[in-house]
Amino acid sequence: MKKIEEMVKILEFPDLGDERGNLVVVEGEGFGAPFDIKRVFYIYGSDSTVVRGQHANRKTEFVLINVAGSSKVKVNNGQETVIYELNRPRMGLYLPTMLWKDMYDFSSDSVLLVLASEHYDGTEYIRDYEEYKKEVLKLKDE
Repeated sequence: MKKIEEMVKILEFPDLGDERGNLVVVEGEGFGAPFDIKRVFYIYGSDSTVVRGQHANRKTEFVLINVAGSSKVKVNNGQETVIYELNRPRMGLYLPTMLWKDMYDFSSDSVLLVLASEHYDGTEYIRDYEEYKKEVLKLKDE
């Protein structure tokens, strides 16, 4: 099984702004995100005690960007855990499929923008960690 650092990528988006202010553009595959973007959503109004995510996805890839404030993302592949802090609006965290993710420790001004490779389909979410570990073991054996 690959280590998390081999699967997850920190993306740095270019600042295309000028004297009027900053401008960051993220487009689909080839310019920012490593996939065509099919869904965009954002999380705000959460505080430091809230934990979001708590799932893995069989088909969907994500890029997480804290466009304001900060948050942390705990990523688990069934064997190891790595924590990333998102605290710069030009920084994206690419998460491929089949990684368990928890987003937490939101600052009071946090706005976490999420780009997804697929439209929402609840059937491809794994929301039970024990089930997730079983599926990861099956994939490892294949």
